Amino acid sequence: MTVLVERDEPIAVVRLNRPERLNALSTQLMSELVGVLQDLDHDEAVRCIVLAGDERAFAAGADIDELAAASTVQMLYASRVERWDTIRKLWTPLVAAVSGFCLGGGCELAMACDLIVASETARFGQPETGLGIIPGAGGTQRLTRAIGKAKAMDVILSGRFLDAREAEQAGLVARVVAREAWLEEAKRVARTIAEKAPVAQRLAKESVNRALDTTLDTGLDYERKALYLTLATEDAREGLTAFTEKRKPEFRGR
Repeated sequence: MTVLVERDEPIAVVRLNRPERLNALSTQLMSELVGVLQDLDHDEAVRCIVLAGDERAFAAGADIDELAAASTVQMLYASRVERWDTIRKLWTPLVAAVSGFCLGGGCELAMACDLIVASETARFGQPETGLGIIPGAGGTQRLTRAIGKAKAMDVILSGRFLDAREAEQAGLVARVVAREAWLEEAKRVARTIAEKAPVAQRLAKESVNRALDTTLDTGLDYERKALYLTLATEDAREGLTAFTEKRKPEFRGR
């Protein structure tokens, strides 16, 4: 198995499992990953997912041997890079736990998640132009939105890596922790997210994503309608009542 799953409801931890190749993202791995994530996305018992590699690497990029052997038509028909878009569109909040190398398709995979918790050992980069190609799973678009044009140009054109602290300062990474704490901190963040109302979390996630993809007026219109939708849920009544009664709410995702 190139993907391992550990359930600890209300969270699940999904780990890339090609340590001998620094978790290079082969077609098999990406296919298995998307299948696993979609299954968890439809599981009401799972309210947040952690996506992780291992201590040496989140993912060091695409499987270069596989990429070099593929024709243009094969790449087109395989819809390989579209899998990153599928992951981005999951409803369930997704936390990337990054240690070590997070490069190329691996960096794009981390950016397809909702937030990144990084070890102080993490290194982020898009080195594709050094191989005669360019990022194709969102690298030129999501990285620019995350860290701005100037720094994205530097990373993509020069091929240099961002260390964890620089990535945090630039806006790519949400939290940086000690090397021994990267996975546990990501799990802790996921459990905190999972405590909140599931419908509200999913609509909030979509609203934030809309901020990057639409005009301000369109985004505000979506946000307002999403708010009204949450007010119609049982969880909203429970959350508001629990606040007035000074107790912890019990959200059921309804």
